[in-house]
Order: sequence, then structure tokens, then C-alpha cells
Amino acid sequence: MSPPPERKSGGPPTRGGPKRGGPKRGGPPRDRGPRLTPAQQRRKAASERADAWSPKTELGRRVVAGDITTIHEALTTGLPLREPEIVDILLPDLKEEVIDIHMVQRMSDSGRRVRFAVTTMVGNGNGCIGLGRVSGKLVRPTIQKSLDRAKQNLIEIRRGSGSWECSTVTPNSLPFTVSGRTGSTRVTLKPAPPGVGLVTNDVGRIMLRLAGVQDIWSFSKGQTQTIYNYASAMFKALELTASTKLLPDQEKTHNMLLGAATE
Repeated sequence: MSPPPERKSGGPPTRGGPKRGGPKRGGPPRDRGPRLTPAQQRRKAASERADAWSPKTELGRRVVAGDITTIHEALTTGLPLREPEIVDILLPDLKEEVIDIHMVQRMSDSGRRVRFAVTTMVGNGNGCIGLGRVSGKLVRPTIQKSLDRAKQNLIEIRRGSGSWECSTVTPNSLPFTVSGRTGSTRVTLKPAPPGVGLVTNDVGRIMLRLAGVQDIWSFSKGQTQTIYNYASAMFKALELTASTKLLPDQEKTHNMLLGAATE
């Protein structure tokens, strides 16, 4: 019996031969490094967007020209903050949190339409805080739009040592009691001495930590389980710390600080 003919090299493998799926042609596979988290991907995209940004507003042109170098100068100019790239340039260490994603539905002539409502917060942990809420068809683009809205709503808060039990010169809390309301939700923030911590719920801890507040007593009334209403009520309360008129010696007595602390 004659031996079987030899198979030519380069042809398709036999049924019992080695399977396909080896390394691709053109050299070994490239090492792409560790995988980025969604937050890191958004931060990288924001940095690339800021590099290729062409300002369209007066405030943006001043930032690009170098006339405005801090977020405090940008907010005190009186010009509207309509471009999130301004915040990306002036606050590169901005932190972000997605606090709520829920599905909303409505009936139309064509049927039921499903959208997603996303609530986010941004802050530098040093006197700046922003809140945004946007609804859209897809989750990931809606998160980015909500973060941009939070950057456009960025505010500076006033911190201080407003508790009668406090003797520190470091502004660890708020200078006085403030209240905010959204819908049926009402939130009251009272100054606390060092060591108390953030006495509030999870949403309040995230917002106050991003704002740079270390000690606080929080009291709430109404429907507090609605996350956006609670966050909006607390945001309005923090906004009052900067807009409230002060007595002549009150700022020095309670060690008040508006915005970020400068070393």
C-alpha cells in the first residue's frame, strides 16, 4: 500500500490539525495598558475637548487669552458660564459623581417613549459645587450632558466656623444656618463643631464632601426620597451662604472663606 501524499505547506489545515486563532500577522499584539474606568474615560475626553476648544462667548475668550486664571474671577465677572470647557481649564482637578439614573416614560401617538433622567454633581472639594440634571435616550451621552450642565451651574459657597461650640480658626463648617426648598422637600443645614462629621443622608454626604464641608447638622422635611429634589434643596441652601448679606464683623468672627482656600 502506497503512503498518503504529503500536504503542501500554506494550504488549509486538516481536520485533525492545529486550529486557527493564533497571533495575527504583522508582529506581536500591542500592549494597550490597563483598561480605563468610565470616569477616567470622561475625564480624558474632557481634556481632549478642552485642547481643541474654540470659545464662542466673551468669558471663554478671556479664559483662553489668559485674562482670567481662576474660577473665582470667572464667576465674579458677571458673565454667564455657558461653556463647560471653561471649568475644565480652570479646575482640572474637578471631581464628579453620578447620584441618580432612572427611567422615565411618556405616551405619544407613536407609542410609549422611554428616556433616562440622570442627576450628577461636580466639585473640587474646596468651596465649589455644581448640580446638573438632563434626560435623554441613551445613558452614556446623557451622563456627559448632565456633567456639562453641572459645570455650567457651578457656584462658590462660603464656609466658616459658625457653631457656638467651635473654637477652631479653620473653616470646617458653614458660617450660619441656611435652608433650601424644592417641591415638598425642605433641607436645613446648621453649623457643627469639629468631629461631628456630616450628619445627613448619602446624597447630602456626597454633595457636602464635594463642596469641602467637613462638619454639619442636616434637618429635612417632606418627601426626601426623591433624590433630585433633595439634592436641589441642599444646593439652594448652599447657594445662600454666598448671597446672604453679612454684618460688618461677622466674616472675621466666624472665620469665613468664600470659594477655594489659597495657601
